Amino acid sequence: MEERVALIAIYPGSFDPLTNGHLDVIERGRKIFDYLIVGVLKNPHKQPLFTSEERKTMIEEAVKPFSNVEVEIFDGLLVNFARQKGCRVILRGLRAISDYEYETQIALINRKMAPELETLFLPTSTEFSYLNSTIVKEIASFGGCVRGLVPPVVERRLKGKFNSRSIPGSSPDF
Repeated sequence: MEERVALIAIYPGSFDPLTNGHLDVIERGRKIFDYLIVGVLKNPHKQPLFTSEERKTMIEEAVKPFSNVEVEIFDGLLVNFARQKGCRVILRGLRAISDYEYETQIALINRKMAPELETLFLPTSTEFSYLNSTIVKEIASFGGCVRGLVPPVVERRLKGKFNSRSIPGSSPDF
């Protein structure tokens, strides 16, 4: 009888910041796979609001209840990181058709470079289908309430980032 090998997946992204949509994909993905690695991309071509270490720390706090989820920072090609970690599956969340077109291109390129890796698309739950990190940052930058859009740790960190930039007369209802 063959010994079962643990099925490890990686959920990569910039997570700047982590949203409840991301958390939805993580929570559902951890139930599908034996082990899920959340890969925080350190992209030298982007100017993120949070450093990769800050993003990693926030995600670690948000996924603390999940014993089979680990958070790691990576740079370079995703396929190289996935191979290094022994992953067989790349998990990608989808919100809309526009995500599907872009993600399919990336999946096909990844398959060309690493045919042993499969990409699994997991549609986000309906209540998060409109949500992305850019929208969250914009709301927070204008003093808007992001409660319910992001985990509490991210809400606190956003408040700290934008507190000094609050708009006179606005009501930061975080």
